[in-house]
Amino acid sequence: MTLTLTPLQGFPLVKPGDSLAGLVLQALLVNHISLQDGDVLVLAQKIVSKSEGRLVHLSHVTPSQRAKDLADASEKDARFIELVLQESSEVLRVRPGTIIVEHRNGFVCANAGIDHSNVCGDDGQSEDWVLLLPEDGNLSAGRIRKELEQTTNTHLGVLVIDSHGRAWRNGTVGISIGMSGMPGLVDLRGRPDLFGFHLQVTQVGAADELAAAASLVMGQASEGLPVVHVRGFPYPLREGDLSELIRPRDMDMFR
Repeated sequence: MTLTLTPLQGFPLVKPGDSLAGLVLQALLVNHISLQDGDVLVLAQKIVSKSEGRLVHLSHVTPSQRAKDLADASEKDARFIELVLQESSEVLRVRPGTIIVEHRNGFVCANAGIDHSNVCGDDGQSEDWVLLLPEDGNLSAGRIRKELEQTTNTHLGVLVIDSHGRAWRNGTVGISIGMSGMPGLVDLRGRPDLFGFHLQVTQVGAADELAAAASLVMGQASEGLPVVHVRGFPYPLREGDLSELIRPRDMDMFR
């Protein structure tokens, strides 16, 4: 079994309103890759958010009193905190430099995933511009997948990923925040191991495993490689959803 991850070289800077499917198809052509059934395209959240116009200038944000209070506790800009609150369903932890929330799409992350890095506004400036996560990563992935499949007549998976920290480990890793046409969770319960023992609890976060692998070849700084072509994904493609990966609150021991 061979799993091949190929970052698409020469991908252009993305602007609001750009067709990501169109840009991906152009990049595949430049990189001499023809799509096949079973391939997966992994896209960095930033290019999805940029194409969907999720850029916000902090001067356009008026902080609430709650945002001001949390800004004092977290030592962050109150306007930034206001956006975090708007993107969240619950605030879980506040420390100097950090605010941990449940994003309104269900996953837990720092700052509701709002980011300053590699963000530039339509005025050509980066200061005070921030980028929100896609409104719905599953829908974003689905739109891109539909256009790619219709154009290439192939059966594909599309994964949107972001870099998140974890409560129990240092360092960020790539995780999935939206998917279409591929499994989030693969249930191996009941399958025999090498010695005939039937697995009892094993469920594989396949989308997150692929997200972490793709994040390695994308890089985190100035690499400019926001799309990765994947061939050899070891599980059958199917309709999947981010909700498969989100642990129910009554099973979450960190809340």
